[in-house]
Amino acid sequence: MRTTVGWYAADAATLQRAIVPRRALRPDDIAVRVDYCGVCHTDLHAVRGYRGEPGSMLVPGHEFTGVVTEVGSDVAGFEIGDPVAVGNIVDSCGDCAMCRAGQENFCREFPTLTYGGTDRRDGAATLGAYSREYLVRDRFAYHLPDGLDPAGAAPLLCAGITVWEPLRALGVGPGTRVAVAGLGGLGHLAVKLAVALGAETAVVSRSRDKAADAHRLGAHAFLVSTDDAEMNTARDSFDVVIDTISVPHDLGPNLRLVALDGTLSQVGYLGPVTVQTSDLLIGRKKLGSAGSGGRPATTALLDFCARHSITADIEILPSARVNEALDRLERNDVRYRFVLDLSDLD
Repeated sequence: MRTTVGWYAADAATLQRAIVPRRALRPDDIAVRVDYCGVCHTDLHAVRGYRGEPGSMLVPGHEFTGVVTEVGSDVAGFEIGDPVAVGNIVDSCGDCAMCRAGQENFCREFPTLTYGGTDRRDGAATLGAYSREYLVRDRFAYHLPDGLDPAGAAPLLCAGITVWEPLRALGVGPGTRVAVAGLGGLGHLAVKLAVALGAETAVVSRSRDKAADAHRLGAHAFLVSTDDAEMNTARDSFDVVIDTISVPHDLGPNLRLVALDGTLSQVGYLGPVTVQTSDLLIGRKKLGSAGSGGRPATTALLDFCARHSITADIEILPSARVNEALDRLERNDVRYRFVLDLSDLD
């Protein structure tokens, strides 16, 4: 057993600095000094929903970059000093049809999550990367390509892969028309990636406040979802709509933007939804979703981002200001992703 320093949920409102236990290094493990960790809405929901069960510990953080500090005896693909990135999946069964297809994110035995999960070998709860060190099975760590800023790259491992998965699965590329609903942590990366893939890309937002940002990110058009005339003009226009809105909302207006045989991919809100069948029927439209990505897709995303110089738009805060980051994220007061600098834990 080893320890590190990190931030854990003391209650449903605050994180406190504490000693965080880590397992002993396994033969197929690498130890990573965590330098930068993104702050995700999932972290916010986990902290706000935490009830402090006896014997439990919640350490959030599942999109991070850092440097390898130690390698297990069976590790061949990493060396001490390698820059690496780790996302929200740190293990899977490896044997089911999904894992064999390179979709470990859909593991039928459920993937092991970076925090709030259960270690497949010892049954311990996984503790996340709001900490200075993380131990991870080598198969679920990724080399950080040269040229990618490690702070800006950290959100690629959750927000980035979440929107990359449907963009690639739905064949987005030159000649494709894409709309991104919601311009936040997920949405701004969906815009960057869709544009880099060659798609004609629009942003759909509740007001014009983010129109300038949308165009700066590369969007070719901007639609105000509360403007009925604009939405009606754009009806049946997009081959793919990526819905990144993180709160419950009516899918009907976004479905009506989808073109004949097109798809609405809902990736922001993961709760129950209600859909009018006619919104699917008229135009043979499809409703889909996606979550995270498998190892091949994550590697492909990082390589693509390195080639196209894509990272998240971030605001870096020292990790001691983590509670401020969560409070501001709850108010949507960030453009577009908070990243914690964990060096203040030394």
